[in-house]
Amino acid sequence: MGLSRAQMAIVQKARALGAGKQGIALSEAACSYLLAIEAQDMGVQDRFPELPQRLLAFYGPEPLADREIPGVPFLALFERLVGLVTDADTYFSCLAWLHKLRLKYELVLKTQAIPSMDQIGPRGLLQYGTAPDAALPPLMQWRKWFFDIDNRAAQLTGYLFEPIFAAALGGTPASARKSPVRRRNDASKGRQVDCIRERDAYEFKIRLTIAASGQGRWAEELDFAPDCRVSGFRPILIVLDPTPNARLMELQQVFRANGGDAYVGGAAWNHLETESGEVMGRFLERYVRLPIQSLLGAAPVSLPSLTATDRGDSIDIRIGGNLIRIDRSPETVTADDDDEMPDDIDDQVPGI
Repeated sequence: MGLSRAQMAIVQKARALGAGKQGIALSEAACSYLLAIEAQDMGVQDRFPELPQRLLAFYGPEPLADREIPGVPFLALFERLVGLVTDADTYFSCLAWLHKLRLKYELVLKTQAIPSMDQIGPRGLLQYGTAPDAALPPLMQWRKWFFDIDNRAAQLTGYLFEPIFAAALGGTPASARKSPVRRRNDASKGRQVDCIRERDAYEFKIRLTIAASGQGRWAEELDFAPDCRVSGFRPILIVLDPTPNARLMELQQVFRANGGDAYVGGAAWNHLETESGEVMGRFLERYVRLPIQSLLGAAPVSLPSLTATDRGDSIDIRIGGNLIRIDRSPETVTADDDDEMPDDIDDQVPGI
C-alpha cells in the first residue's frame, strides 16, 4: 500500500542534513540499523531475514558511525515494519532523532577546540599568584574546554526531550507563531507550547530551579497555565527532577488552579509512559528513563580522581580506574561554533 506522506516525511527528516555548520544526516545504512533495532525491540526480527540477527547495542562503547547496515533496501523494510507494528513510524522517528543528537555530540567532542590563552587569559587575574605560572594557564584551558563541551551537551539535551515526549504522547510541539494558545494580555501573540494533544497543553521541564525567578523569567512561567485556560486548553506540567523547592510547589499550584495538573519525578514518568501507549511507552522506558536511572544509580558518594591527557589524536580522561578516550581530528578542530538548533523544533519529528 506504500508509505503515507507523513511516513515519508519522517524518513526525509531523519536523512536531512540538519541545521548549523555541524549538521548531521543519517545515511540509508544508518536508517537500516535503526530499523533493525526497532524490529528487535518489537520482537518481529524474524520477519526481516535480510537483516543480521546480531546487532551492536544502541547504547554501547563502539563508535556511533559503526551502527550501520549497508546493502539492504531501507524504504521497503520500513514499509513492511509500519504494516506490522502500530506506531512503528513514531518509534523510528524518535529513535532517529535520539541517534542524530548523539552523533552530533560525538562530533562536538571530536572537533571542539581547546581554547587559546589569548581568548581566556584575563580570567587568570582571579587566581594569579595563587598557583605557579606553569600550572595556571593549562588549568584554565582544560577548565574552559570542559565548560564548552558541557555547554553544548546542555544545549543538545534541551532539544532532545521535547519532540520525543510530544511524539510519544501523540501530540505536536507548537512554536509561538503557530500556537493555538494565545497570550491573555495580547491575543495577537501566541505562546510556545512543548506539546499540544487535543485540548491538553503540555509544559516539559527536566528540572525547575530557583534560578528562573532570578533571571526574570518567573512571571512568564506563571502565565503559561492561565494563558492555556483562557485559550480553552488544559495545562499539564511535567517535571522529571523530583527535587522539591518553593518555586516548583508554586508552579504546580498555578497549573492545578487553572484546571490543569502537574506530575513530578516518578509520577511524571508514569504519566508519560501510560499516556504514550504500549509501543511508545516501551521506547521511553528503554531509551530514556532506564539509562537516566542507571546513571543516577552509578553516581559516587565522593568524586574519584580525574586526569586528562591531550594526545593530539585523542583526549584520554581517567576517572578512578576507568578510561574514557575521546577521538580527535586535529585537522577539523574548530574554534567556538555558532551552531544553533532551529527555532521550529516542532518540525523535528514530523508526521505525528
